Amino acid sequence: MRVSIIVAIAENGVIGRGGGLPWRLSEDLKRFKELTMGKPIVMGRKTFQSIGKPLPGRPNIVITRDKSFHPEGAHVAHGFEEALETAAELGTGGNEDEIMIIGGAEIYRLALAVAERMYLTKVHDTPKGDAYFPDYDRARWREVSRDSRSGRPAYDFVVLERVRGAINENQEMHGEAAP
Repeated sequence: MRVSIIVAIAENGVIGRGGGLPWRLSEDLKRFKELTMGKPIVMGRKTFQSIGKPLPGRPNIVITRDKSFHPEGAHVAHGFEEALETAAELGTGGNEDEIMIIGGAEIYRLALAVAERMYLTKVHDTPKGDAYFPDYDRARWREVSRDSRSGRPAYDFVVLERVRGAINENQEMHGEAAP
């Protein structure tokens, strides 16, 4: 199954503030729902708790180190690889072939090594925040679509795909070539 990241990012890298989003973009929320519906979604515990409940219509997988954390209506994984395995198992029941990574910052950092696609909402603003999208090598990604929207703030819906043959960050760190 393809691993995809979905995230809204401000020009200064901010993705969150105080456990929520620093903006209110109804079209972004609608796009998020359309892109994730029916697909397994993977998130960290803090992201799950900021949402407050499992998102309906899609398997929710929550990554946590807390062995006593068992939210009703969600699956728990105690590591990123376990979360991907659980998502793949849960995603085989339908005709979806995509695992959606929905945050937060640490989960995005882990996902960047294996993700093949990113659905970005590029928010043209520089709000204060306490959660940031991790740095990544933009040369490893190519833009396949962009849909610009006006408003306050203005934003773009952007889809990026990993450049074929790009060595992922984990392999590069260990001196291995991509297969």
